Amino acid sequence: MNYIDLHTHSTASDGSFTPEEVVDLAKQAGLSSFALTDHDTVKGIEQALNHAKEIGGINVIPGTELSCYEDEREIHIVGLFVDHKNEEFLDALKKMEQARELRNEQMVKKFVDGGIPLTIDELKHGNPGSVITRAHFARVLVEKGVCKDKAEAFDKYLGINCPFYLPKPKVTPEYVIGLINAAGGTAILAHPYSYKLSKSQVEELLDKLIPAGLAGMECYYSTYDNGQTSELRSIAYNKNLLVSGGSDFHGAIKPDISIGTGWGNLRVPEKLLDNIVEYRKNIK
Repeated sequence: MNYIDLHTHSTASDGSFTPEEVVDLAKQAGLSSFALTDHDTVKGIEQALNHAKEIGGINVIPGTELSCYEDEREIHIVGLFVDHKNEEFLDALKKMEQARELRNEQMVKKFVDGGIPLTIDELKHGNPGSVITRAHFARVLVEKGVCKDKAEAFDKYLGINCPFYLPKPKVTPEYVIGLINAAGGTAILAHPYSYKLSKSQVEELLDKLIPAGLAGMECYYSTYDNGQTSELRSIAYNKNLLVSGGSDFHGAIKPDISIGTGWGNLRVPEKLLDNIVEYRKNIK
């Protein structure tokens, strides 16, 4: 059986490997296909596609992972097969990036004013085009010896209600689902149990997002056990949703998670991608 990974990150956002290196790792892991789904950007897609074409033996699916808010809860929507050259899509991502950059500058100022000097250049870590997330702040705090690890950085400084936290610019799930669909993509709810939702709350969220154009849900994920995966698959089937899955690979940012296998037991069957491709044929 062939396996895939439909949720990975590179240096285009907050991963530690370049898009080309992620392609190499996916091939080395024996995957038949993987999706590059950097946060709020598609900047790494062209590099990944070109490198995959050069080396052969691995299929790259253009994707992204967009942040949004449902009530006060942050959730993520993965877009698979997005047209990474769609001008309207790129314009919308640019506006989101500009708002995020303003937030990052304000967070840097909070740290500096609080006696913890850091800069945007330190956050970008030699990758000027990367989309800065709180993971970048956590890395710098650890490097400077302010925190012993990433978990402490989030617990004390970067988590919601922590002194240096600022919320991301808020857009709705309906808005980002519309963006993905308009760019020819397929919208997937990412890691639903990561939002501290119960089974019934996941179902309620889906009932709100399906009319907006949500097509699927991640049921396979690095932190999920077989019971959680089975439960989410059942929900997806009952609501006629596509089943997706991925590791959420970031490299050194999440060192325990390997591409394709997560913590070691993740296996996302290629059949799920076949179903997504078939769905896309039928809706065109």
